[in-house]
Amino acid sequence: MSPEMLRVGNCSGFYGDRLTAMREMLEGGRLDVLTGDYLAELTMLILARDRAKDPDAGYARTFLAQLRDCLRLALDRGVRIVSNAGGVNPGGLVAAVRALGLDPRIALVRGDDLTPRAGDLGLGAPLGAHAYLGAFGIARALRAGADVVITGRVTDASLVVGPAIAHFGWDREDFDKLAGATVAGHVIECGAQATGGNYAFFTELDDPLRPGFPIAELRPDGSSVITKHPGTGGAVTVGTVTAQLVYEVAGARYPGPDVTTRLDTVTLRPAGPDRVEISGVRGEPPPPDVKVSCTSVGGYRNELTVVLTGLDVEAKAALFRRQFDAARGAEPAEVQWGLARLDTPDAPTQQQASALLTVVARDPDEKVAGRAFSNAAVELALSSYPGFFSTTPPERARPYGVFTAGYVPQAVPAHEVVHDDGTAERIDPPPVTRPLAEPRADPPPPVAPGPTRRLPLGTLAGARSGDKGGDANVGLWVRDDAAYPWLAALITEDTVRTLLPEAAALPVRITRLPAVRAVNVVIEGLLGRGVAYHARFDPQAKALGEWLRSRHVDIPTALLEAP
Repeated sequence: MSPEMLRVGNCSGFYGDRLTAMREMLEGGRLDVLTGDYLAELTMLILARDRAKDPDAGYARTFLAQLRDCLRLALDRGVRIVSNAGGVNPGGLVAAVRALGLDPRIALVRGDDLTPRAGDLGLGAPLGAHAYLGAFGIARALRAGADVVITGRVTDASLVVGPAIAHFGWDREDFDKLAGATVAGHVIECGAQATGGNYAFFTELDDPLRPGFPIAELRPDGSSVITKHPGTGGAVTVGTVTAQLVYEVAGARYPGPDVTTRLDTVTLRPAGPDRVEISGVRGEPPPPDVKVSCTSVGGYRNELTVVLTGLDVEAKAALFRRQFDAARGAEPAEVQWGLARLDTPDAPTQQQASALLTVVARDPDEKVAGRAFSNAAVELALSSYPGFFSTTPPERARPYGVFTAGYVPQAVPAHEVVHDDGTAERIDPPPVTRPLAEPRADPPPPVAPGPTRRLPLGTLAGARSGDKGGDANVGLWVRDDAAYPWLAALITEDTVRTLLPEAAALPVRITRLPAVRAVNVVIEGLLGRGVAYHARFDPQAKALGEWLRSRHVDIPTALLEAP
């Protein structure tokens, strides 16, 4: 392990990611540390429900399967493993790893679980309440010699920042270095999304079939190079790194429990084939409060999609709605209808002649959202519009989850490391904090007038989108300095509401990041009460950016003619 460079790889971006990735990363080339991110807002709900049924459950079982296959290999190669796969039961995962019988030195990072204290902390009565811990517990575990570090809910980037702290000896007030490592961690946390996965310009990649997983080569000053193992698929370019950099962020200041990272200070530059350097990142003291992931069961949900084929689609939809409302009996607390006009006139196939009408019901009472809803659908099978059928049979209601974000002072979580010998070490909260405030928003740069063409926004702009609770984030970027003033001037609150009519009545926040030629858009409340609530067709807004790229805008002809 070089004192001048720490090589940290990632083998998982979510619970369910490529099972063979751990072995691919261990066998593909040199690593010092291998991380795995298994947690998301929806995952925390799933794991909390798992543990409510079985007290021994609540962790990512796929991680355990990967270790069963690869732990001996990692130990032999001296690669240390850091993962948040402990979910809501990290102690249970530690016991399961010990049962594999290979005798690694295992450390547990705990203290994120605030569920027993949620009411006293003003967080209500959620199924689970887990604080986002920072990286210093992971660092202490590694400094003490752990081969495997298992955590509960830490920030995704902490899986990379912790090893960097341990390796380079950074302290609490090395904010620029912590911020640089946070950016590297944020870029590689979602696995192959940094190496060409889900990439807007995927048709330009030589080998997008099976992208390799990313690696961050961290340096003592906090700068890094993002790369991947030689011979693996995908690509690491300024574009693929930018796409991940702007993913699921809310503004220019990116708050975390250890540092507030200034995303408007990031510099990206090519550093060779499949190598991109990240430098210049500035950091500030972290906020005085830490975020808490609160997950609850909101009630019961049911859904039905019926197919409307051929002529009179609007009239067929209106008839079914009237009949269904009359037949349902008990009125659910929430009913949501959506008509997707996918049909085309004189269609050459039946599928192309069909539209989809979807109804979603939610209610605290399982019977209202379940039996009454399904019976109404079944009864209409022979007495509704011509050509009636549904995409799936009516089903029983299922519980749905709700995610909310809470905040507690940094000192509230009892952040601890339990070392391999069983001793527990308390991790103190940061001594210096600063309330979060967004930088002053500069006006968009002027754009010289000239001829334009009406084309899809994605002709020039890439996008990556996702969810943050009930909010949707879209990061847009261009690859040429000359195009950035046009993008920055184009993307305003009014433009977003025009191009995305769903956002017309919602708050929209715009942040310009000229250093990486990007504009970040946050649409508050677009996703209702979060992904498990299923408020829209694309509940995690994963394709929202691609929809935005498909909308037509005026593009200066000069940009289209640029070499």
